[in-house]
Amino acid sequence: MSDPRQPGTPDPEQPGGPGGPGDPGEPEDWEEPGGPEEREPAGVRGPEPGPTGATDAASDRGTGWAAGRAADREEGRGPGVDAGPPAPAPGAARRTLDAFRASPYFPATVITLILAVAAALFAGSYVFAMADPSPHHIPTAVVADGPRAGREERREFVTALEQRLGSSLDQRRYDSYAAAKEALEAQEVFAILRLTRARGVELYVASAAGSSVARLLRETAPRVGRSVGVDVTVRDLKPLDRGDPRGLALFYISLAAVITGFIGAIQLSVHARGLDPLERMGVTAAYALLGGFAITAVVDWVLGSVDLPFVHSWMILAFTMFTSGMVFTMFNTLIGRWAMLPTWGLMVLLGNPSSGGAVSWPLLPSPLGVIGRWLPPGASVNAQHTAVYFPGHPQVQPYLTLAGWSVLSCTVFWIWRHRHPGGRADAS
Repeated sequence: MSDPRQPGTPDPEQPGGPGGPGDPGEPEDWEEPGGPEEREPAGVRGPEPGPTGATDAASDRGTGWAAGRAADREEGRGPGVDAGPPAPAPGAARRTLDAFRASPYFPATVITLILAVAAALFAGSYVFAMADPSPHHIPTAVVADGPRAGREERREFVTALEQRLGSSLDQRRYDSYAAAKEALEAQEVFAILRLTRARGVELYVASAAGSSVARLLRETAPRVGRSVGVDVTVRDLKPLDRGDPRGLALFYISLAAVITGFIGAIQLSVHARGLDPLERMGVTAAYALLGGFAITAVVDWVLGSVDLPFVHSWMILAFTMFTSGMVFTMFNTLIGRWAMLPTWGLMVLLGNPSSGGAVSWPLLPSPLGVIGRWLPPGASVNAQHTAVYFPGHPQVQPYLTLAGWSVLSCTVFWIWRHRHPGGRADAS
């Protein structure tokens, strides 16, 4: 039979053939030169022969790659190692903050915080001043035109009254009842103690000068008199109108003038930015005159709560509204869009509680009693009280206070009018 193998095909059974009996093959204990430590890992080929220096460069690259892998294993990096979330890029927090400040959420957050603080201060200032008023120094006229008998009992009554009130009466001696009454009309004192009888005292109060002080004395003095055995008679020389038994109407109309005054200025800064300085002051005066007329007409003609001297009260309210509006305009010129903060603080948080309208000055905490009369709300209330109940004894101080704040505000606005966010150029 013929051999099925093709010519030239080696015979594995022939001696010397590949894999045959004569083929020595590779001995099992054969090792590459250099030993097992220098053997290349499986699947990794050594550098191919190439141009001069190529082998050395490849060797260097292999050495650097191995060193980098070793460093990765030591630091917990590389394939199969959980490296955690990637570290933020340098400046990422700063960029996030800048983006927040450029967004509408930043002013919204600031306004939210400001409103929270303003609400707390608003409630705190009114509660502090009005919730539990206590007398400090009450100016009181003392007339000792009675008999000498019983003078010791009367002195004991005054001492007991001071202890019951928790304050000292600011006693001012007058030689006659007429002189003491003149001081009451001029609002220099809030009460008159007349020691006329041997065991009796006459107490004269003026609710129109300070309803809270008059009410306190009217309720306390008879009880003290009974405790020391002194007969006390109380009379009100200046009672309030029947439509305003607590004396709050004048406080409310002044409060309305103050708040609407600076709200009007705020609206002008938003909806009438194109007004020039003189035009802005003129429009402020116009809405002050109209607003003052409206308040006076409603309280006097429509409600009939208080019998107001119409023109006089109207001018006081208009003056108050103009002053309040120009105070906001002044702050708007100085600090721009945050002008509401000092205006609210000056007029509402500080000015209204210390005005003496709801709580008379002798019953206010001492700093408020001093500061209040020199602020626009206190000056307005004082001017209204004098105009309505004490027309024969006009006072200059309230009008000087309103005029001073108006002149200051208008002057600051005019000098720095270029800083005000309004006018033709800004509107265009």
